[in-house]
Amino acid sequence: MKAPGQASDASPLRGPIACVDLETTGGHAARHRVIEVGIVLVEDGAVVEEWSSLVQPGCRIPPSIEQFTGISNEMVAEAPSFADLRKALRERLDGRLFVAHNARFDYGFLRREFARLGERFSSQVLCTVKLSRALFPEAGRHNLDALIDRHGLSCAQRHRALGDARVLADLLSAFERAAGPERVAAAAERAGIETRLPAHLPPDLADELPEAPGVYVFRGEGGVPVYVGMSRNLRSRVLGHFAGDSRSARELRLSRLVRDVECIETSGELGALLLESRLVKELDPSENRRLRSAAQLHCIRLVEGHGGLRPVVSPMPEDDAGTDQDLHGPFRSERDARKALEARAREAQLCAKLLGLEDGPGSCFGFQVGRCRGACCGREPLALHDARLRLALAPLRLKAWPFAGPIAVHEGGDRDSGTVHVFDRWRHVASLREPATLDDLPAGVPGGFDPDAYRILARFLAHADSRRIRVLGRRDA
Repeated sequence: MKAPGQASDASPLRGPIACVDLETTGGHAARHRVIEVGIVLVEDGAVVEEWSSLVQPGCRIPPSIEQFTGISNEMVAEAPSFADLRKALRERLDGRLFVAHNARFDYGFLRREFARLGERFSSQVLCTVKLSRALFPEAGRHNLDALIDRHGLSCAQRHRALGDARVLADLLSAFERAAGPERVAAAAERAGIETRLPAHLPPDLADELPEAPGVYVFRGEGGVPVYVGMSRNLRSRVLGHFAGDSRSARELRLSRLVRDVECIETSGELGALLLESRLVKELDPSENRRLRSAAQLHCIRLVEGHGGLRPVVSPMPEDDAGTDQDLHGPFRSERDARKALEARAREAQLCAKLLGLEDGPGSCFGFQVGRCRGACCGREPLALHDARLRLALAPLRLKAWPFAGPIAVHEGGDRDSGTVHVFDRWRHVASLREPATLDDLPAGVPGGFDPDAYRILARFLAHADSRRIRVLGRRDA
């Protein structure tokens, strides 16, 4: 029998633990590299070993990281590579509970570094952020600096790997002093439980999901695409499909259908949105209800006539998209365009006869029931009706292309990494990994005007950093 307050032998904090901290060249495991590893080994609540090493990343350390960590390119120039350290790391990590602050960051980086060597690394993981939130939900902040202050700890080398790893070992002891071993053990078990995946999915899928922006494809029997989605954090979004007891009927249906998950990382949200749009059209997954292709896009064009402005519903003119100032839309069908025009006419009390929505002699039916201001019978000047028509359709107006030529939008990383997305008059031309030049572009704009690419880019430009955009000169034919 254990005395009251004594932790169970099965407690995850009584077994062998590796408190781990990494310093890296950036925050994206697919693009950035480890530059320092610190490990503190704990058994039965006592520290049994401390180990650390700088790591030669095989790339330059950005100045911002040098300033933040104090680790310079000169310091790692003669350091061992990750390949040189893999045996020492395996000896200290294999078979131990992996403890880190924001653990998925450190765990994800180590898994990616091992994967580059053709090795698989897997471990039980405990995040001290999640553990702190489970134990002290009333506390407002759970970052490492806040926890150091709250629990009266010290850190001689903050933002260095071994210094922060030491804090984690001290923090586990501080949690037990503050909350009691039994409560900490129970909270650790809860915090370490991942979302349960359907039994028909690979058991190690949760470990393989990247914490990065990108697109995921759910595939059913025989690899048939079932659903395509995007997220700024692929791991949390994919697991979110299978979390909780109150999932929608659609989520439950997806859970039954999916047999495999494919993740494609991108440099950021813009790339993820563009790739999602393209893959939905190409793969035509059964559970997607948006972003499908349209056989023929339509628009509303304002045409000058003797009786004032007249809206004309017609197919979208490919060459004028982004240049013609009187195009409104786009719409996926002629019917959608007419419905939009009728709705705007009702809201603004416009004349259905002047808009070509109604035939017959005399005033329109709307005037007879008080829904038209009388432009059809001389009660309202045509110039005023024209102005109100333009105002009513203004929210639907196709934005003019605001640049003198094609543009390149840089996303993620620096000029030697990340992705450049090229657009021309709202058309998505290509997405290229940096460094890229105009010679890498396809020999023309692929496809026609895409309403999804238009809306994605228009929303992006409304809040874009102009330093990430450059206007391109056109290539010689």
